[in-house]
Amino acid sequence: MTVTYSSYLKVDELLECQQPLSEGPEHDELLFIVIHQSYELWFKQLLHELDFLVRLFCAGERNRALHTLKRVDTIYRTLIQQVDILETLTPLEFMSFRDRLSTASGFQSYQFRELEFLYGAKDPRKLQNYEQGSEHYQRLQTRLEAPTLWDAFLQFLAHEGHTIPDSVLNRDFSQVAESSPAVRAVLIDVYRNDPLVSDICEALVDIDTSLQQWRYRHVKMVERTIGSKMGTGGSSGVGYLQSTLFKPVFPDLWAIRSEF
Repeated sequence: MTVTYSSYLKVDELLECQQPLSEGPEHDELLFIVIHQSYELWFKQLLHELDFLVRLFCAGERNRALHTLKRVDTIYRTLIQQVDILETLTPLEFMSFRDRLSTASGFQSYQFRELEFLYGAKDPRKLQNYEQGSEHYQRLQTRLEAPTLWDAFLQFLAHEGHTIPDSVLNRDFSQVAESSPAVRAVLIDVYRNDPLVSDICEALVDIDTSLQQWRYRHVKMVERTIGSKMGTGGSSGVGYLQSTLFKPVFPDLWAIRSEF
């Protein structure tokens, strides 16, 4: 069979995935669906890139790791720009189909939860939103127990000859990593004596910054659309989202800014 643009990309199947539920349907529901499906596709790509990055760290591939970090940050900048499109949706336009979402909520995005776990925000309570034994539950369980991106980076530093305490390298990966003075001392030494690895550190900070910017833009978009109303699926809406702001993914990389 001849491979065409449509057959390779499964275009027909892809364009069948947008199924508005409102009567008519409401004009703006399609935009809402397309944007959120696009987010899920980008989440898939982010997981693909970050898992690759973990392997690159394990293999000591400095240059390719830096290249991949830059790609990840570029994807996050794209996600931030997509908020601009969502913000064209007025409160009245959103309310025209919001009730059709029923119990559906972004809280249920298992790929986003996977990203959170991979970045180190481990919380077993988040598995409660998924049926035990289901594929989504198993994927999150695996992420919960696996080393984070930061753990992989610290292993990379250890292989590069830096002294990372065993208690840090062999911690319980299902728990949130604690900030470490010993690690911060290593990072300061890296910044002073290893330009390429310090570039990797700065690329990690870039991702952290972009992720925080995306969270902030998302919160403000939700606030301007539904105000202080309860979120879809019974979530607390803006209140919960605000609680996630300004929490760095790589706190030790931020802490050393005041220690140079």
